[in-house]
Amino acid sequence: MELFSKDIAGQVARKLLDIKAIRLQPQEPFTWASGWKSPIYCDNRLSLSFPEVRTFIKSQLVEAIKANFPEVEGIAGVATAGIPQGALIAEEMDLPFIYVRSKPKGHGMENMIEGKVTKGMKVVVIEDLVSTGGSSLKAVEALKAAGFEVLGMAAIFTYGFDLAAKNFENAGVKLVCLSDYEAMLPQAVADNYASDEDLQSLAEWRQAPDAWGK
Repeated sequence: MELFSKDIAGQVARKLLDIKAIRLQPQEPFTWASGWKSPIYCDNRLSLSFPEVRTFIKSQLVEAIKANFPEVEGIAGVATAGIPQGALIAEEMDLPFIYVRSKPKGHGMENMIEGKVTKGMKVVVIEDLVSTGGSSLKAVEALKAAGFEVLGMAAIFTYGFDLAAKNFENAGVKLVCLSDYEAMLPQAVADNYASDEDLQSLAEWRQAPDAWGK
């Protein structure tokens, strides 16, 4: 996993904090579907409702793709939050767009991938958020099985878990993100979304999210 730009990482983190796409509550943690207690909740779909933020994220994802995956021929969004982001990018880059369902449609053609399947097409996968990488890499495998060549993945934000880094490395998939947890923390303190006292607890969560808060 790598950041597109350290400067851009801070800017993206600030914008996500400002619109409350990222919420920090170390004293009143959230509970994820996995059961993990978490001091952070990230919903980047909120960025779609803020034109200035939406446009900034779109433009930076486009630049990240051009810099890291210049051979791209198509854009693939991951359901559900990666679909609108991917469509915006495909429109900006004048490229074909497809998206990958979380599971095959239960009727009709029972498609896992929606859009024209062109075997051999070089695609970049778009995610809004990467946590452990499980669902993201499942989409990559579906695309490969359908005959696409996956150049890599671009995402808005990642928590930066070691498990995710290992999963992407083992799968041989390059992941480029606009921002991550490490870049967000100092921005949160600078903008008074978290206190200096919160930093230790917030840092401990990223190191051992499954044990934090127990």
